Order: sequence, then C-alpha cells, then structure tokens
Amino acid sequence: METEPSMGSASSSNSNSKSLADCAERNWLDLPRDVVCTIFQKLGAVEILMNAQRVCSLWRNISKDPHLWRTIDMRNFGDNEMNFALAIMCRRAIDYSSGLLLDINIEYFGDDDLLHYITDSTSHLRRLRLACCYQISDEGLCDVAKKLSQLEELDITIMRLSKDPLEAIGRRCPHLKSLKFNMEGYRRPHIECDEVAYAIAETMPELRHLQLFGNKLTDDGLLAILDGCPHLESLDLRQCFNVTFSGSLGRRCTEQIKDLRRPYDPIDDYPFEAEVDYGSLDEDYPSGISDIDFLSDDDYDYYEFSGGSDFSEYDDYDHYYEI
Repeated sequence: METEPSMGSASSSNSNSKSLADCAERNWLDLPRDVVCTIFQKLGAVEILMNAQRVCSLWRNISKDPHLWRTIDMRNFGDNEMNFALAIMCRRAIDYSSGLLLDINIEYFGDDDLLHYITDSTSHLRRLRLACCYQISDEGLCDVAKKLSQLEELDITIMRLSKDPLEAIGRRCPHLKSLKFNMEGYRRPHIECDEVAYAIAETMPELRHLQLFGNKLTDDGLLAILDGCPHLESLDLRQCFNVTFSGSLGRRCTEQIKDLRRPYDPIDDYPFEAEVDYGSLDEDYPSGISDIDFLSDDDYDYYEFSGGSDFSEYDDYDHYYEI
C-alpha cells in the first residue's frame, strides 16, 4: 500500500533542493576579499601565479597583494623542465611582495642572479632556504651576505659550497639562530674535514639550532662547535660518520644539548636522498671513487651545466605565460 509523503518530508526535500540550487548559483567572485586571500595562502605561490590569478581581473588584482607574498615557497621536485619557469615566477612573486618578503624557499633551481634579486628586493628577510640549487656559488652567497643582516634561519641543503659563505654570513648576520648545512651522507671514501665546523664555531655564537646532515666533521670539529655556540639547544649530526663522541665528548653533548641526534639515528624524516654508499663501486674503484671523479675540467663543466637552453625570447613573464 503506497503512503503519501508527509509534509515534513516534502518540506525537507524542498529545502535540500533549494540548498543545491543556491550552491549551483553561488558566484565565487562574491567572496569577501579576506576569504579569497586565505584561499590563496593555502594554494601556494606556484598555484596562484599559474592558475588562480588567471581566473578573472578581480582575482588577479588580489593576487598582487604584498601581504600574500611575505612567504614565498617555490618547491620543485627535481623537474628540470620547470626550472626556467620557476625562476621567472619567483621574480614575479618577489615583485609582488613590494619589499615585505620575510621567508623564501627555493628548490632545484636558481642561481647567483636570482639570489641578488631576492636580497636587493627586501631588507627584512628572516628565513632563507636553498635546496639543491647547484648554480648558486660561494661567491654569490658571500656577495649577498651583507644584505641579510636580519636573517634568523638559514637552510642550505645538498649544494656545492665551501666554508666561505658560512663565514661571511656568520659575520654579517648577528641574529642567526638556526642553521642547516646538509650534504649527502656517505661512508666511503673516508674524508675528514672540520673547516665548516670551525667556521660555524668562530662566527655564529648565537646559534640555537644546528643541523649538519652528512658532514665530514670529526670530534675536534664538534668540540669547537660546543665551545663556540654556548646557546645551542638542538644538534643534528645524522650521517656524520666521523663523529665518535670519544672521551667525555658524548657526556658533554648530552649535558649541553637538549635535542641531540647522533650519526646513526633514524633518517625517516629527512626529506632528501640520505646515505650514499659507494660499496658497489669497490671492484672498479677500490677507494670508492665514482665516475664523476675522473672527469676532466672541461667534462665537468659540461656534466654540471649541459641541457640548458637559451630562453632569452621569454624574458617577459607575461609573454611566456600569456597572462
């Protein structure tokens, strides 16, 4: 026997239909400006520049709000084809910041020119992260150190740099509290080098947090850091296989450092390639040397920089992205 729908059911059905209709008719352009800004902040720099600001003139206008660009996160997951595009977008984002930039993260792209562009555009930078930016040089970082006087956090991960930029930054950045200077960890060939440790110890007395993933420092370098950085609270020495904590050094570390991570501690939370073990090369190269070590100077230049293209025709960002 069929039953008539109740008035309550009909009313509920009508209400749901009206809600669906309202959703379908909602105009996203009517959202308050502060709500749009919140959405943009969750999207991130690349999504804003490549997609959101192309929706309409209103969103394009909002995308230029300098307060959106106090933090610029230009992540790249090793996609070389994106490097040139990211460099262009990064400059545009820096322009939009209008001198308010406080925090910037660059991964897998960028060079000395971009580094100068960043430091010439703001005097307030607090945090700088450079990961796998192989075309940024010692000289480039040394040159811009004097423009980073407000820097509090520096993260340099897997780059071909010496102690020199660390010394320059240590002398020029008195507010530096956190440093990450990370390499690819490996056991062989056995190399001991305390230059980076001594540079940190001699120029960064206000450090609170230090990460030296994969560094070749020894117990002597570690001791220098403990002496030169008396305020150190956390110290990450994972994959630093030359550190043995001989004598009373281990006890001093545990007494002085609240958060100590030792060479063989787990590396699950490390975001990049971890230990490189050259053991598989032992038959061909007993000392653990890889093919790249046998390249001539000319070959090395080609190995590092080949594959580039002349993109001069795309110097204009708007032309390249047609926006």
